[in-house]
Amino acid sequence: MTWDEWEQSKARTATSGSAPMRLNHVPMDPGGGGTAAGDLKSDKKVWAKAGEAVKGLRDDIGKALGKLDDGQSGLGDTSGVRSAAAQQELYASWKKYLGDVKGRCGALGALLERSGHDLALSDAEVKAELDRISAKYHDTEAVGGDTKGR
Repeated sequence: MTWDEWEQSKARTATSGSAPMRLNHVPMDPGGGGTAAGDLKSDKKVWAKAGEAVKGLRDDIGKALGKLDDGQSGLGDTSGVRSAAAQQELYASWKKYLGDVKGRCGALGALLERSGHDLALSDAEVKAELDRISAKYHDTEAVGGDTKGR
């Protein structure tokens, strides 16, 4: 479900008057309200662990970047050798891409941790933060073979 569909669904529910939520495995409260006020809980530890896990991906990506650099060492002068020049271009492209992925993991992990600690961010605030992350670390266009009109 896209974010816009979610927002539309929430708006329809708000205007039509919401029915009480009923979970199949939980009996309805005799008062008809489903749950008493204050029963909704979110585990801050789970949010923090999710944030830490996503931020932890940065370490693995950092190791991959190190191996990429090690593999590039000793290439020497690439002038006059087309395959070496192409390899150098590919290396630069992947180094930038992995650096961006590493940065995105850090930003997203921090947002998850903060959302768990605060539990006070509205849907709109989380969406705005995710949009900022997406704008900063936008994905590259998909590439593939060129059919050259075939």
